[in-house]
Amino acid sequence: MPADLRVSSSDSRQLASKSSVAELSLATASWCARQGWPVHPLAAGRKTPAANCSNCRAQSHAPADCLCLPAGLWCHGFHAATLDQDRIQQWWGAHPQFGIGVSCGPAGLVVIDIDAHPAQPPARDRILPGIPISDHIDLTGLANGFHTLAVLAALRGQTSPADDEATLRVRTPSNGMHVWYRATDGRRWLSSVGSSTGRALAWQVDVRAHGSYIIAPGTTTRSGTYTPIGDCRRPAPLPQWLAQELERTGHLPAQTSPAARPVPPRARQAILSAGGGRGQTEQTLATVLAPVQACGQVAEGAGFSDALNRAAYTLGGLIAAGRLPQPEAEQALRDTAIAARPGQDRRIDQIIRSGLAAGLKRPLYASGRRP
Repeated sequence: MPADLRVSSSDSRQLASKSSVAELSLATASWCARQGWPVHPLAAGRKTPAANCSNCRAQSHAPADCLCLPAGLWCHGFHAATLDQDRIQQWWGAHPQFGIGVSCGPAGLVVIDIDAHPAQPPARDRILPGIPISDHIDLTGLANGFHTLAVLAALRGQTSPADDEATLRVRTPSNGMHVWYRATDGRRWLSSVGSSTGRALAWQVDVRAHGSYIIAPGTTTRSGTYTPIGDCRRPAPLPQWLAQELERTGHLPAQTSPAARPVPPRARQAILSAGGGRGQTEQTLATVLAPVQACGQVAEGAGFSDALNRAAYTLGGLIAAGRLPQPEAEQALRDTAIAARPGQDRRIDQIIRSGLAAGLKRPLYASGRRP
């Protein structure tokens, strides 16, 4: 990283001078591009992208169809991000007042954005989405994202990302923190939006990945400078436990659920040999759900997603053939899955929906064909 960025918080006021910012912007943008992180201009003194040209402002169109990007203009924010050093020299050389945004998806970055906004904590079910917090637990003092992320890490027996000295951490002007990680497994992590229950890691903890950008360290806005913390200036690989939490909270596209798998022949024979009646229904459910239940004997792994998807597919086929009642089968499957992987409701529901939908199209008749 440019030597100018190796600063402490006490030096940030000096960096805010016009000459320092002008020199720093181009150096930082060039350095980011050399790391493989595409960059785009931010409006002077602000956190938002530089404005589109007048034509793009007047005419709505998809960024992919914009003629400005091939022409070297910065319209459409992070969609214009580039690694081209000549273009970077052109943009920041002519406009040194611009800040620097990094397009997270193409850069392969997953950034944990921790806020410290003064606000009243939300309801208990929104503090750690998908993880219930009992009424008897004292939440006195819980006030921001640093606290909620620390609680999540403690539940998993891990160090909070805010204290991870092995990766790039950046203090924000609002006293929050950006913790930078590298995605190393090829998965397309999604960004969260605000602190909604839809895809939040925790209250006041957002995720910046595909579909968003992050402000580069060293960038100065009207509120202050984004200042690196400690000595590390490179993102570490995304920790496995954190990847599991991101998956649990919906930060992967739905299509990443495993494809439906046919029922193994031996299991199919056992299932189809079951007759009617209550006892047979329970026996059939026990046979189908046994692999899912077995996953609960280990903390992680064990092919849980595949086992759950296979069970959902099998039950869908039996339901379609009229051999099992759908409400009872679905509830038993969900209860078994949640018992095996507590707190992963969103992921579980996603896999069950996908597997059942596929299985319902392939009825499992005892004779192998419609009676």
